Amino acid sequence: MKVGDIEVIPVRDGVGVEVAAEILSRPGVAGAWACHAEHLGPGGTLELPLGGFCVRTGDRIVLVDAGVGDVDDGKYAGGNLLGSLAAHGITPADVTDVVFTHLHFDHVGWASHDGRIVFPNATYRLHRADWEHFVTGPTANAGAIDKLTPIEPRLEPFDGDFTVAPGLDARYVPGHTPGSTVYVVSSGGERALLLGDVVHSVVQLGEPDWQVVFDVDPVAATAVRNRIADEVADTEDLVIGAHFPDLRFGRVVRAGGPRRFVAV
Repeated sequence: MKVGDIEVIPVRDGVGVEVAAEILSRPGVAGAWACHAEHLGPGGTLELPLGGFCVRTGDRIVLVDAGVGDVDDGKYAGGNLLGSLAAHGITPADVTDVVFTHLHFDHVGWASHDGRIVFPNATYRLHRADWEHFVTGPTANAGAIDKLTPIEPRLEPFDGDFTVAPGLDARYVPGHTPGSTVYVVSSGGERALLLGDVVHSVVQLGEPDWQVVFDVDPVAATAVRNRIADEVADTEDLVIGAHFPDLRFGRVVRAGGPRRFVAV
């Protein structure tokens, strides 16, 4: 995907599988998935691609999110991220920056491996609120501490919106997690928004009241999601969620009716 002069490369790590109705629902709407059966697999399952996005801008190679890692727990399986990067001629040493949309386990898997930093020349960036929530505060968990503590010597936390690299900007959008961040790619009058887990499924860009069980603050997460969807609706802006089918970009369109996501 080209956004002006900037290249954005989806990099697959693996896949997760969840029962859709157990993680995504519409409050007060029974059987909400019945209207979206085309998105479901056997047994009402929802397949969630896992990975990240590599942004080439100027002399910088920025990895946005780092997949689930070399794991297979029966629901989430990864291990392919480094191979996906290699297929595009990118080695771990080539990556100049690693930035995170948030710090859930399926986004930080290759931050470190066996206690060692995976991307040795990269500066790691994430919102300070997520570091406190997952690593140092009272809600910290052992998995996050184990995975993320090794990156601390190369860590530069941030507290709000900022420019990561030419044409790549971080936008702070708390809700899914306390430090949830969207990354906006812009060049030559074109834009693409890497939404992370602001949106888990394309259905959330159509009907405004879906909720996901993983949101730390469901009210704030819903408000953020709908604000961004309304912002990009009927524009040329491209959007992608971290787990959208085939990691394909698309646009939000209304054309006088309800919002819907159209893949490109």
